[in-house]
Amino acid sequence: MQEVAAADVAAFFAPERPGPLIHAHVAATGVGRCSADGWPDPVTVTAELPGGNIAVRGAPAPLAGLRGLIEAGPEWLPALREVDRGVAAWPRLVSVLPPSSDVPAPVHPVRRLTPQDAAVIELLHPSIAWIGETWDGAAGLAASGHAWAAFVGDRPVAVACSFYVGTRYEDIGVVTEPDHRGRGLSTACAAALITDIRRRRRQPSWTTSPDNAASRGVAAALGFVHQRDDVLFAVGVPVPTVD
Repeated sequence: MQEVAAADVAAFFAPERPGPLIHAHVAATGVGRCSADGWPDPVTVTAELPGGNIAVRGAPAPLAGLRGLIEAGPEWLPALREVDRGVAAWPRLVSVLPPSSDVPAPVHPVRRLTPQDAAVIELLHPSIAWIGETWDGAAGLAASGHAWAAFVGDRPVAVACSFYVGTRYEDIGVVTEPDHRGRGLSTACAAALITDIRRRRRQPSWTTSPDNAASRGVAAALGFVHQRDDVLFAVGVPVPTVD
């Protein structure tokens, strides 16, 4: 596989749909990379973000070194099993926020993160540090302009960000420090972010797992509507568990 420009393989990932917008995020942000099995006539391509968020398209092939949470059609499963016999499916629920839905105003003070917040984002509990993965870490998340946080003193205790940015959709990720859950902080951060997304003339989407009752509850409170069931394949890594 050789690295190629995101624009050169865009046709493999069209049309854009809500959910894990991995290629779209690479194209929109410059974070991550795209690869192809040959050029100028590739048949198998990948889009990869930091943290092991990977999308594969084209002719299924057992790609050497493939490791992470793989967004792929079911036709890829035999090839993925050649890479990892223990490949496991991680069920996902994809929802969208209808344009007509009124989003409640944040009931807790929140603010947009800035580049100056990078150091304090590094202090997030290790179990929720994944929120910055698709922005290449805390510094990228803080500087993205796509993240809102609730603070206690100078410390962020809840964050909502556009985990994936596309041209039509932005998929929201939210986290809250374990000691501050149940206070509506994630909902407040996400509500502020949704206003931003709509100002950018994009539609918010929300992806979570069926066993994540807290995430599903926040999505429901904000008015998200289930669109489809989906799955990611865990190749060489365990299926994530709910904290």
